[in-house]
Amino acid sequence: MKCRHCGHALTIPFLDLGFAPPSNAYLKAADLTQVERYYPLKLFVCDACWLVQTEDYAAREALFDAEYAYFSSVSESWLAHARRYADSIIDRLSLNRDSFVIEVASNDGYLLRNFVAAQIPCLGIEPTASTAAHAEQLGIPVRREFFGKVLADELAANGSCADLIIGNNVFAHVPDVNDFSAGLKAALKPGGSITLEFPHLVKMLAEVQFDTVYHEHFSYFSLHAVEHIFNAAGLRVWHVEQLTTHGGSLRVYGCHDDDPRENDASVDAIRALEQASGITKPQTYQGFQRRVDTVKDGLLRFLLDCKDKGIRIGAYGAAAKGNTLLNYAGVKPDLLPYVCDAAPSKQGKFMPGSHIPIVSPAELAAAQPDVVLILPWNISHEVVAQQGPILGSHVRFAVATPEVHYLE
Repeated sequence: MKCRHCGHALTIPFLDLGFAPPSNAYLKAADLTQVERYYPLKLFVCDACWLVQTEDYAAREALFDAEYAYFSSVSESWLAHARRYADSIIDRLSLNRDSFVIEVASNDGYLLRNFVAAQIPCLGIEPTASTAAHAEQLGIPVRREFFGKVLADELAANGSCADLIIGNNVFAHVPDVNDFSAGLKAALKPGGSITLEFPHLVKMLAEVQFDTVYHEHFSYFSLHAVEHIFNAAGLRVWHVEQLTTHGGSLRVYGCHDDDPRENDASVDAIRALEQASGITKPQTYQGFQRRVDTVKDGLLRFLLDCKDKGIRIGAYGAAAKGNTLLNYAGVKPDLLPYVCDAAPSKQGKFMPGSHIPIVSPAELAAAQPDVVLILPWNISHEVVAQQGPILGSHVRFAVATPEVHYLE
């Protein structure tokens, strides 16, 4: 395999999680008697541009289908994050009724609803029919397609270039980052801005966030790699923000490479942080597998201990990262009998691979667990705040990374 950005041969293995089904391929009861799709789940790092990437096996159409079950609006904290961003960027870029905003991977309208409310013209681009339909019900125009250079050229030819292009947690989901980035440039007005949010590779390495690895994530980004990709597409990063979302993310602000705006100090600051973290040194990646296996082994010991002691345990959050964790650890319903999730699109289904049933929050309360293992650790505080008063003070909440521990 060669690097999906620069074409350099990939010779540095980073992580091998064995075989796993697509993490968002939730199963219906009838599916349990059918053959389930499994693909190898491996990461490599390119020692030319330092882009971390999966070994390619699954096509995007097999991962993002008409029944895609991830709805962004389920998380109240994510909705609040989207509102804050919308208010800030509208003010920062002086967006108004004469502006035009495009969001790539607009999902269920969790973000663009704020631009509709501000009467700023916008367009969502979302290939999954399940989430696109929800956004359209909110009055958001949606193109039900994958974004790339072909679609961007069509938008530009029709006079639909954007003052702002947004991509929240989509860059990692793109198999062809060069085509996607060329599309960003083609669809961006002169003087326009791009903002992309993505989990930061530095945080993944530091906090052993291996459960963010799944087939839907084709790439894992540092600012270093993003600048390589942008520069090749005729774009430039001029500002960077560090975010707490998804365990630690970057929001990069991009523009055309000939834009008169100068890079601010934040760009050099993140470059220095990454160099200090060793993201361009092969040895940085070589011990990660051992650290991941320590997390996996710790989770199994924890669940076996709960079983031996008769401690009633359930899980909260049928998230993709939870599926990666459970499948790599080989956890089945005998150790974790159910996972609760607030998304109606997941309730009544089963976790891929592990076949653990997904239930509603009401069923979690009825089960009266002693311990709740929160699989989407990035929203653990939100879960505790919501479920703690319902379940009672005797219930303890735990997360599995960077090691199994109870939340206080």
